Amino acid sequence: MRPTSHTTRRRASAVGALLSAAALLAVGLQAGTASADPTAAPVAGQADPGALPAKLSPAQRAELLREANATKAETAKDLGLGAKEKLVVRDVVQDRDGTTHTRYERTYDGLPVLGGDLVVAATSGETEGVTKASNAKLTGVDTTAEVAASAAEEQAVDAAQAEGSKKTAAERAPRKVVWMAKGSPTLAYETVVGGLQHDGTPNELHVVTDAASGEKLYEWQAVQNEGTGNTQYGGQVPLGTSQSGSSFTLNDAARGSHKTYNLNRGTSGTGTLFSGPDDVWGDGTPQNLETAGADAHYGAALTWDYYKNVHGRSGIRGDGVAAYSRVHYGNAYVNAFWQDSCFCMTYGDGTANAKPLTSIDVAAHEMTHGVTSNTAGLVYSGESGGLNEATSDIMAAAVEFNANNATDKGDYLVGEKIDIRGNGTPLRYMDKPSKDGSSKDAWYSGIGSIDVHYSSGPANHFFYLLSEGSGAKTVNGVSYDSPTSDGLPVTGIGREKAALIWYKALTTKFGSNTNYAGARTGTLAVAGELYGTSSAEYKAVQDAWAGVNVGARSGGGGGGTSYENTTVVAIPDNGAAVTSSIAVDKTGNAPAALQVAVNITHTWRGDLVVDLVAPDGTVYNLKPFSSSDSADNVIATYSVNASSEVAAGTWKLRVQDKAAQDTGRVNSWKLTF
Repeated sequence: MRPTSHTTRRRASAVGALLSAAALLAVGLQAGTASADPTAAPVAGQADPGALPAKLSPAQRAELLREANATKAETAKDLGLGAKEKLVVRDVVQDRDGTTHTRYERTYDGLPVLGGDLVVAATSGETEGVTKASNAKLTGVDTTAEVAASAAEEQAVDAAQAEGSKKTAAERAPRKVVWMAKGSPTLAYETVVGGLQHDGTPNELHVVTDAASGEKLYEWQAVQNEGTGNTQYGGQVPLGTSQSGSSFTLNDAARGSHKTYNLNRGTSGTGTLFSGPDDVWGDGTPQNLETAGADAHYGAALTWDYYKNVHGRSGIRGDGVAAYSRVHYGNAYVNAFWQDSCFCMTYGDGTANAKPLTSIDVAAHEMTHGVTSNTAGLVYSGESGGLNEATSDIMAAAVEFNANNATDKGDYLVGEKIDIRGNGTPLRYMDKPSKDGSSKDAWYSGIGSIDVHYSSGPANHFFYLLSEGSGAKTVNGVSYDSPTSDGLPVTGIGREKAALIWYKALTTKFGSNTNYAGARTGTLAVAGELYGTSSAEYKAVQDAWAGVNVGARSGGGGGGTSYENTTVVAIPDNGAAVTSSIAVDKTGNAPAALQVAVNITHTWRGDLVVDLVAPDGTVYNLKPFSSSDSADNVIATYSVNASSEVAAGTWKLRVQDKAAQDTGRVNSWKLTF
């Protein structure tokens, strides 16, 4: 089996939420708002006030964490976990109506379980829903290793060296874990390799090795960077600083004491805290070392303010404690990165040390990696890695718009001023990701095998479509022209709503191994909680995902006639093809863009070949076999040029599993003419 997720949830009223201690916290946070009449009809286009994130103070968050820790054994029992399983509280967020979302990791017989994380939504102390990174049963795992830890370490070091790592050595000795992220629970070793990546970026490569066979099961890079770039300055801006006697420092006491340090071309340590005899920093040129410090400090402040003022999150972890920034890393280092291990952002100075990578969107991008790490924990590989990168791009755009800086106006371009190609083009485009030459506009089977900066494209595109809609338009002086994979239009709901939906899904629905299908499920669940499942916002989420080939449309997008079969058909393991039929009574020929929406549950979806069979027997392949595609499920809308076919007759979806060990089912499929 491969990981899946499920969510069930009913919205509790604000009055009912007053019955628990957690709910009392929420009422104190949002006086007036949360006490709105729970029986009142929702206002179209406005979010349900009770479903909005509450603004927890660090002390209130700490109290919720304390309560969760005090009751975690009872929670494990309520969830039906086995005797060897224990919960470890990782994070907690709360809605204004008192619904509390607690994120847990698990241990099994004392060992960490990678990919076993889950989120429990509870109201008045009663569980309302659970979202799991994996639904596999955590039982019967033999915790005796047959492979020596030294063999796992050697494998991990070799993997890092194969990727061009320098000064390579195990940073942390292999630890025994239960690997649950990509199949049935398995005893494994996790080794973290240090040194430097091929371009000088610090290396924290995690390699997971099967403790029985010695096979490498997975790997991911924990140092999450923004790619290559230069810099963009925000002009003359206010900075949060501190004064001691006649000396000033870049220490923002109002934002968790965020500090900015000068590495002075070094590659290790903290460096020196920026200080000076006056409270004026930099002169707008890269030759003045204070300039990059001022830009990084400013970007950190804007990001802190956005998360706190818009989403009620006090700092990256929500605990009121700031990360810190390091600038002037290395010599002509053309990159920036986030590290959990130091809880910090680090910025290089770019080509010829002339263009530090300290723009607003880069700073927000890197800090958001920290937010993701401390919430969903999206693994930085495969589809979850693409969603991790996209989350940083999405929230960076939200921060940039929210900053309203006249020198660096908000846009849907990533790193638009850093000019890494030397021709004035951005690093990435959210309206049409493929314009950068490598990113993908839409989901396809196998997208998890490419670089996460490029597999982020469909999610970035989804966010743009949900915010602004498809087609040509101009925003803040920038021209966009966003297509859709199915050729049908999408109507946007506005950037603020789109960012709220994404953030709430990240913190309450996504797990460590969420893929694109799971992201669709999570954002739809949140849209339903905020605006209702019959709202324009909910339908827009459906249509925006369909616009990047993830799932079906709402039914109102193109004005076509739809035919659907919802009878479940089992798919035998490595067996004969199965079919599901739809009788169509439409006159004339089928369209040149016949929409085929497919919903198939199947672990290791690469095993499947999916075809559309026309009434005259003509076969249109929708999805080929792919032995390397280990992700879950086929939830997608395909566009088929069936204009030579007569529409009327019986159309069939044909599915065949062509490899052993995984089974599944056709849940439903739909034709839209």
